Amino acid sequence: MNRQDLDASAPANPYNPKGNSFVGYNAMRLGWVKNHLTDPNQALPGVAASWEVAPDNSAITLKLQPNAKWSDGQPVTAEDVRMSIGIAYTQGSTAFSITPGVAGVASEITVVDDKTLKITQNMDNPSPKFARGVLDTTVLPSHVWKDVLPADFWDKLKTARGEGAEAEKARGEITALGQKVLTFAPAKDVSAGPFVLERVNPGEALLVKNKHFYNAANVAPAQVKFLNYTGNEQIWNYLTAGKLDHSGFVAAPTDVMNRIKQAPGSEVIKGYSPVAVGMAFNQSKKPYDNVHVRRGLAYLINREEVTKVASPEGGTPAATTSGIHQKAAPSWIGDTLGQLEPYTPDPAKAEEEFKQAGLTKKDGKWTLSDGSPWKVSMTAPSGFSDWISAQENIKSQLIKNGVDAEVVTVADYPLYLEELAAGKYDVGFWLMALGPAPYDIYQRLYGASNGWTNVAGKVTHAAPGKGGNWMGGAEEIEVEGLGKINPGELTAKLNTATAEEAKPIMTQLAKAANQDLPVIQLWDYVNTQFVNNSRFTGWPHDDELLRGGANVLVSGVWIQLGMIKSKQQ
Repeated sequence: MNRQDLDASAPANPYNPKGNSFVGYNAMRLGWVKNHLTDPNQALPGVAASWEVAPDNSAITLKLQPNAKWSDGQPVTAEDVRMSIGIAYTQGSTAFSITPGVAGVASEITVVDDKTLKITQNMDNPSPKFARGVLDTTVLPSHVWKDVLPADFWDKLKTARGEGAEAEKARGEITALGQKVLTFAPAKDVSAGPFVLERVNPGEALLVKNKHFYNAANVAPAQVKFLNYTGNEQIWNYLTAGKLDHSGFVAAPTDVMNRIKQAPGSEVIKGYSPVAVGMAFNQSKKPYDNVHVRRGLAYLINREEVTKVASPEGGTPAATTSGIHQKAAPSWIGDTLGQLEPYTPDPAKAEEEFKQAGLTKKDGKWTLSDGSPWKVSMTAPSGFSDWISAQENIKSQLIKNGVDAEVVTVADYPLYLEELAAGKYDVGFWLMALGPAPYDIYQRLYGASNGWTNVAGKVTHAAPGKGGNWMGGAEEIEVEGLGKINPGELTAKLNTATAEEAKPIMTQLAKAANQDLPVIQLWDYVNTQFVNNSRFTGWPHDDELLRGGANVLVSGVWIQLGMIKSKQQ
């Protein structure tokens, strides 16, 4: 395995940003959420062996693994889970948020018995993703962590759910506890997972098998090593040398990719990843406020060429701009996907659109309507080799068609996001189509970044340049066949809609995104993983277990479920 920037001095704390806690190995969750195409709540067992969701989604009842134990031999109990939920509240976790009005939060946590808990949803503002929010909870040993929370924590939480100054004060105190949680350093790693941390040095972390793990008999490796890396080149070297049994995706040029594939035992396995990349426009800046300019650019960019250059192993060219990953789109919008404008490269159509926008061509170069020069300036974070390659390719495609263009890089991704949100860029790349939940898919296009905020089901719209609105789209847009729509309000409805209620809304939003083009959807990601079959086999080829994104199922999950087998020498 590999992990970036291992820190030998960091604690075995899953909440510490550099913590020596490895999800799926020595850090356990209640369940391992799969990225199903349309159901956000499907998951594999973790600390919870099974669960039942009430038909109206008002509660989830968890049954813990009957023989689950911590690595020090103590049993894993419902009290451990309850305390872990308390800690999740200090971090503002999805189902355990103390922010007033948030959708899909728990209203009550009840310990039924030593191995059973019932968690009730606040039905004032329910979310179809409630079960997912609960199952994503990291479970910690209360006998190690109990002093992190004050004795009056649950009373404080009750107060925090109210209104007025007292409630505000209690919320502030719970949030302040978050820092204590982040810095907590257990004397040793106590794990409910298949492995426990043995030691860390700057080069590697060693985890050894937890003999008390509930499914230890089916855990094949006796130990797991995570090798440190600081850049892609190190991972390429590890993979070509056959040093890694498993690695997540790493962008690599074709020659390197071929070397990796030729290493003895090497195999590339692929699954669905509910995320796409879009070329996003700041409509506060001219001429990107004009839809015909955005459409003209869409007709000039060959998405297949861009994907081939930037992400040949990790992406497939977007079928069109729909706002949804093309693999999930048929489940949500049916035949509508095939009816959307595909924006097949067509310089004649681009010219038509540019002329409609009032742009003029002078000496073979497109200029703004007032005759001043126009240069498409695209920004990407340094180190994102696929994004930079894509922008360089788009630049050359545009220049070839008379549109001047440039690529600007900034120091790192956090700075990129900060400056993007501040509206500093004309054009940037933006991750979108974040499934499987409908609201998450569309809020990337018609959420806070484009002016709409949704608090307690109440939608407000900020003017371009205010409140994090860097996309600067119009509050209402004209969509052929639908008339005027407010895409932000439609998106907000998805937050509480059932799957069937969501489909007609998503169909409208797909049409809106396709005509309005707040972004040009370039490629849809593929979850590509590297494995080596020399020492272990059984790596999943089932798409269900290979779906990436925010909840990528790591190899630790495959190992703990007993899928991975030692190769007989």
